[in-house]
Amino acid sequence: MKSAVVQLPGLNRDRDMIAALTKISGKAPVTIWQTETQIPDVDLIVIPGGFSYGDYLRCGAIAARMPVMQAIIEKANKGVKVLGVCNGFQILVEAGLLPGALMRNASLKFVCREIKLEVVNADTDFTRAYGKGQVIRCPVAHHDGNYFADAETLAAIESNGQVVFRYAEGTNPNGSINDIAAVMNEKGNVLGMMPHPENLIEAAHGGSDGRGLFASALDVIAA
Repeated sequence: MKSAVVQLPGLNRDRDMIAALTKISGKAPVTIWQTETQIPDVDLIVIPGGFSYGDYLRCGAIAARMPVMQAIIEKANKGVKVLGVCNGFQILVEAGLLPGALMRNASLKFVCREIKLEVVNADTDFTRAYGKGQVIRCPVAHHDGNYFADAETLAAIESNGQVVFRYAEGTNPNGSINDIAAVMNEKGNVLGMMPHPENLIEAAHGGSDGRGLFASALDVIAA
């Protein structure tokens, strides 16, 4: 698998993502800086978490307008897989690659803890290693992860199978509507999620529940 990790000022989970992709694929991803206007041929582009540009204006709003994002949009439109985690999810929404919006947590507090996720759609390029309805552990760390969509958009993504993960068993940490933790685009090649699967991929992390997401992408890409 050829992968790439986007680096922007303020992102702080890029090293975690690089380590996860390297461990699972056996090959280090290339890194892409904010000013890049061309992206090499890769199978997966990842925008990691953090606080790009200090979360000024809105989380992800400035990052979504950087030159690299136009290149990512072009790749996504051609079918390249794109994964946005935490701030990466916010950036994908701000860039128009994913529906909805991410607002301040209902508690108005930063939340950093382990939660449980239910696999809603196991028939995606990112979740084939899981079973539908399976509940997995995953850490979260965010202040603005409260997913919202208007009634029409919400009905559409629910009926289209675009809701990929939900917060399970009363562990919704932010007030997201319908307990939504992750959504994908209609084509199924762009996924955004607030939890951090890259931080739970091996025994040293206390578990490997997040590994299936990356293993799924590997299986699809290798097929």
